[in-house]
Amino acid sequence: MDLDAWTAVLAVARAEQLTGTLAMRLDGLVLPHRVSAVLEDAKATALEGRRQALWEAEMARRALSGVIEPLILLKGTAFAAAGLDAGQGRSIGDLDILVPRAKLAEVEAALLAHGWVWVKPDPYDDAYYRQWMHELPPLIHPDRDRMIDVHHTILPLTARRTPNADQLIANAVPLGSGFAVLESSEMVVHAAIHLFGDGDLSGGLRNLWDIDRLLREFGEEDGHFWTKLGSFAAQHGAVDVVARAVRLSHALFGTPVPAEWAGMKPMDRMFLRRLLARDGWGQEARPATRLAFYIRSHLLRMPPAMLARHLWVKWRKSAGGKGRPQQARI
Repeated sequence: MDLDAWTAVLAVARAEQLTGTLAMRLDGLVLPHRVSAVLEDAKATALEGRRQALWEAEMARRALSGVIEPLILLKGTAFAAAGLDAGQGRSIGDLDILVPRAKLAEVEAALLAHGWVWVKPDPYDDAYYRQWMHELPPLIHPDRDRMIDVHHTILPLTARRTPNADQLIANAVPLGSGFAVLESSEMVVHAAIHLFGDGDLSGGLRNLWDIDRLLREFGEEDGHFWTKLGSFAAQHGAVDVVARAVRLSHALFGTPVPAEWAGMKPMDRMFLRRLLARDGWGQEARPATRLAFYIRSHLLRMPPAMLARHLWVKWRKSAGGKGRPQQARI
């Protein structure tokens, strides 16, 4: 590729938080000097991000010792802690953990006692998280400037799907270091739900790449993986999103999958259009498609009447708090 083509690749990779992943994939190859310099910086940044993420996990483990053991890690930190291919070069943001809902009060108290503070002090936001969301309001440790999301399930309580959080916790696999991760096929189910059953697909290429890596690694290691994946997808009410994740991973990244899992469906092309909605400068494109998926993400999260009220409250607050102050009740 010429430098213009490299500029486009790097711009999109940066926008999709895939620069570190790209750097690890191309490590050792002969590349143009200017490209190599960018990727070396990205690799160093990814390695430092991994170190910080694992240290933050260790700080949470120590804070929750005696409350939650082992501590179940989710998403990027889980990939890194388990040494999975999906963690190679991956950009890792917040620390995501999964705890039993019955333990939330103890977990909250322990984290606050060890220096974490609330990110959203607003009473309405606090009540909204506690009554309807799948996690506590986000917390941050001011000394390390790292956020933690404490999940008690993997989708909002108002969502149409109701994954079995107790099963996810019961099946978690200990890593032998005070941590655990989701069982392999349930890790894929979680990634698929997070991508196609919850959000608006913003940054979705990184999440689909996670799925490609997980499918390749687990599919090679476990001869029963695909049977378990289908079974767990059904148990968590996620057959459609898991199947779509597998099909799109196969279509976009060439992921090796059994024949019965391959073959694009009509609506899959719309999802691909959304995933690839960037121009050669990495800027967002296809505004109508992005708007449609933004609306879809909200409709997936809550019933229309509740959504309308929630958006109305948020609009009034963002407009400067006009009218009567909002009560904390949802």
